[in-house]
Amino acid sequence: MSNSHEEKESEISNDDDHSQAIWQLNEQQISQEFQTDLVIGLKKESIQKHLTTFGLNELLPVKESWLKKLLKQFNNVISYVLIITATISLLLHHYPDAAVIGIVIIANALIGYFQEVSAAEALSKLQALLVKKTYVIRNNHKLVIQSKNLVPGDLVILEAGNQVPADLRLISADNLMIQESILTGETDNALKTEEPLNIKKIPLAEQTNLAFAGTSVTHGSGVGVVIATGQKTQLGQIQKEVATAKPKLTPLMKNLNRLGWQLSLAIVLVAIIIFTIGAWMNSYSLTVLLIAVVTMVVGSMPEGMPASVSVVLAMGTRQLAQKGAIVKSLPAVETLGAVDIVNSDKTGTLTKNEMLVTDIITQDGHFQTEDTSYGQKAKLLDSQHNYVNFQEFSSITKLLEIAGQTTDAVFNLKNNKWQLVGEPTDGALSALYQSLTAHTPQVHEVDSLPFDSSIRYSARLADVNTHRVLFVKGAPQTIFKLIRNYQPTFETKFWQQKMKMLTSQGKRVVALAYQNVKPTTEQIEHVSLGQQLILVGLIGIIDPARPEVANSIQKLLSAGVDVKMITGDDPDTAAKIAQAIGLKAPSNIITGPQMDELTDQQLAEKVDTFTIFARTTPKDKLRIVKAQQANRHVVAMTGDGVNDAPALKQADIGVAMGIKGTDVAKSAADMVLANDDFSTIEIAVREGRHVFDNIRKSIRFLLPTSFAEGLIVVLSILLDQQLPLYPTQLLWINMVSALTIQFAFIFEPIEEGIMQRGPRKTEHGILTKKDFIEIAYVSLLIASLGIGAYNWVVGAGLAPLIGSTMTLNIIIFGKIFYLFNIRTNHFIFSKYFFQNKVAFWIIGALLLLQVFIIYTPFMQEIFHTTSINLFWGWIIPLISGAIVLLITETIKLFKQRLKQYSIAQ
Repeated sequence: MSNSHEEKESEISNDDDHSQAIWQLNEQQISQEFQTDLVIGLKKESIQKHLTTFGLNELLPVKESWLKKLLKQFNNVISYVLIITATISLLLHHYPDAAVIGIVIIANALIGYFQEVSAAEALSKLQALLVKKTYVIRNNHKLVIQSKNLVPGDLVILEAGNQVPADLRLISADNLMIQESILTGETDNALKTEEPLNIKKIPLAEQTNLAFAGTSVTHGSGVGVVIATGQKTQLGQIQKEVATAKPKLTPLMKNLNRLGWQLSLAIVLVAIIIFTIGAWMNSYSLTVLLIAVVTMVVGSMPEGMPASVSVVLAMGTRQLAQKGAIVKSLPAVETLGAVDIVNSDKTGTLTKNEMLVTDIITQDGHFQTEDTSYGQKAKLLDSQHNYVNFQEFSSITKLLEIAGQTTDAVFNLKNNKWQLVGEPTDGALSALYQSLTAHTPQVHEVDSLPFDSSIRYSARLADVNTHRVLFVKGAPQTIFKLIRNYQPTFETKFWQQKMKMLTSQGKRVVALAYQNVKPTTEQIEHVSLGQQLILVGLIGIIDPARPEVANSIQKLLSAGVDVKMITGDDPDTAAKIAQAIGLKAPSNIITGPQMDELTDQQLAEKVDTFTIFARTTPKDKLRIVKAQQANRHVVAMTGDGVNDAPALKQADIGVAMGIKGTDVAKSAADMVLANDDFSTIEIAVREGRHVFDNIRKSIRFLLPTSFAEGLIVVLSILLDQQLPLYPTQLLWINMVSALTIQFAFIFEPIEEGIMQRGPRKTEHGILTKKDFIEIAYVSLLIASLGIGAYNWVVGAGLAPLIGSTMTLNIIIFGKIFYLFNIRTNHFIFSKYFFQNKVAFWIIGALLLLQVFIIYTPFMQEIFHTTSINLFWGWIIPLISGAIVLLITETIKLFKQRLKQYSIAQ
């Protein structure tokens, strides 16, 4: 039994090759398959047996100890570099510096730990979707039991307002409608049936005789047989996908790790070579040589790089938060700048997730509406796009009356947002009526007939102005047929053409009609419906695209970012929305069932050719993201439903909707749009590129100025001369730089044309070959100026302490002037010079610290400095810094001229 049952469960996911799927079975086969009686339910002895076999109906996420999560945060090259640096500082008895580095190590680990804990909440949020209690039929008794005790074979009773407690095969469905958007992404309630579906492969959204755990019953009633519980449900499968979807290391962290290894190996290799050469030259004693080499390593190691990167990322996070994007992971900020594909859910992301009336067609003409959202004052336009008053047209007045009398939807104001209670179609009718008439309808109901799938219309008998009227709304073809049965002259062809025009635009079409009846009529069933039925008109309803989406998509496309639509909706409807919002090649569509026919490799080969992925399941979404990543794309995935959670977690950057998104989606995502505004994604991509620019500038600045310190030691050893700088002075330079000047880059504004560059190629790393050449000559330039000036001072007969103090200032001024070169790609003397005013305050703070270390007696003792006159202490360093700026700006100007020449050619 258990093996057979597991096979049937797998069929729900369309993964099988068995003879029949669950939805194909008739009642006798269901009863046999799950060893249950479809009338009296399970017997007591069977319940315990099934509970032992299948376990409790619970979602149990895999837990990882907090210690293991914390220790994992140290497993990266940046932490290794910092730990080595701290150890060296300890060996040199520089405890304050070691303490600062240690704090950075621990802070980085804690940030990563809390980010991982936050992401893990996606699993626990899924548990909350399982209902606590449910009604069942067991041994011919109706009982209320704990939902966790449900077993396959149980008969579950569903009523409007209930939540489905497990996956069910329906055996009874009386006008049963279930909201399944958390799984399928579709706005519309799904109309359920009990009849077998004689099709082998069916998308999740079309499995009409199945009900799924976590979804909600909005209308009608039904009875279903439990076919899957706990981890075996569709909800459980999503949890499994969330748990197994491993978030990839961000491109920035990959690049930083690679750069960290390269720098570490290079510095250690140079240290070994220099130690070997020094020992061979016998210039220093081995103890002094060892201290000199360790000093070189400490001076060269850019221990400020992780802190600098973190601060730039944190500033980017803050900037995005002010624009409505909450980023949960610091590296995710920069990942946005590298994104070259944005996969977007349709419903609620590209569209409003609000069914609205857009078209009204009556005998008076074709009218369109604007601003029919609830709480708005709607506008009506005629075929010439002129604004008109609906009261000028009796047909529209009558149509609005029918809309108001036949809808049961209401809107409640919650957190300054109008929330619909009722069917989406009814909601569209209520919004239309109230946004045009500015008041709520007064219904004097006599009788009503709810919508039924077998007749495909609903009706309401009501008293209006001393008359008794039957109001009808429903599927146009059904209403046409009702009228045609009694009225052969009905203009069927005319109305069918109008209906096809609306459906071709991806709109749902509803016909509205009325029939006057005798004042004594008390029940709808006593009316010969159609005999005097008058069709007033058709309305077109659609979940419209968000107004800001089209412009944002064009900006993303111009920035080299492709936008794809992934939806559980119908391909035709998706294609119409894609066309309206300007997606590239909106006709390139593939459906979930078609993807099932492809292997992962085949999907990866073809995935880039598709713009729309329709009728998708959570598993399909995950496969799409993996296929794109296999093609080396940096993928962003947007979504709001439970069904989006696995793909959100797998994507390089998961983006959830903050208002209409589920807790599960928000927990699995890296970024949450607080305003549900798709245009925020384009802003986030721009900010991501801005962040990477500033990180790159920060590293380009940090490395040559750090290497210059180590190079001074290297050159001194090779030249067999006294070291110009003491170890404490090198540590001071690193420490004071880490606290001041390297943070100037976080305030750099966005460069012009940043969105015309295209996404950066993550495989190219952070620095280019030209950058490494620049780092080499700038390091050599600053180090040479320092050693040259030191030798000049000592050669002139001045004390070595004066030379060391001057050299210390030369390194600092070299940093200051090189900062102005790195800040912008433009020539220094331009309008961009004063753009970053904070940089000048930072430089001022750095110079005050230099005055403090040079002229304060107790600092002189610690850092081997001495009071120095204006010429040696400040003018020579100032001239040295100016030389650094002059040379680097000349080379920058030469490179720009060369680039302009090559473009002209």
